[in-house]
Amino acid sequence: MSPVLCTLAQPATALQEIKKSRFLCQAAPVSSPAAALAFLQQVADPQATHNCWAYRLGQNYRFSDDGEPAGTAGKPMLQALDGQGFDAVMLVVTRWYGGIKLGAGGLMRAYGGVAAECLRLADRIVLVHKTEVGFALPFAGLAILKARLAEFEADLLAEEFTAEGAELRLALPDPQMAALERLLADLTRGRSRLRRID
Repeated sequence: MSPVLCTLAQPATALQEIKKSRFLCQAAPVSSPAAALAFLQQVADPQATHNCWAYRLGQNYRFSDDGEPAGTAGKPMLQALDGQGFDAVMLVVTRWYGGIKLGAGGLMRAYGGVAAECLRLADRIVLVHKTEVGFALPFAGLAILKARLAEFEADLLAEEFTAEGAELRLALPDPQMAALERLLADLTRGRSRLRRID
């Protein structure tokens, strides 16, 4: 069984001062790499010493040390995301240098620490993995199925009408798959089957 993943319910921030340097972590839920980079553009402070960042979107992830020594900022931030089971989140840590060098270990602890603290304090919501399925349904069953979509936690993605009814595409949580298959069998007397769409 895969671990339960969460995302942020809303943007979150945390501020820490470490040896006179200020570290501000700003985090937001994101749905695409473009949204993550748009958040970076929105919150990065051009007057700051560094604007380091990291995001994870499923198997996609990226991070940047933004001029800090390689591996001392973005990677510890990504590890904070992964360590707390977050997905679909962008982190930006802005640093204003205070005049005291922290060294590689100190930087890793500072960036990873403020990111972890920001995530720890943030409101989270559980992400539910949904599978896309398609099937044909006669007109007679259409109203019944649509009335029960919320019960299956399903999202209607597409609906194309045919002479006999409709071709539907839904996204629904894996645990709901068997129940929807039973309803579909009842509504079509076993003539229609769910097909997974990759």
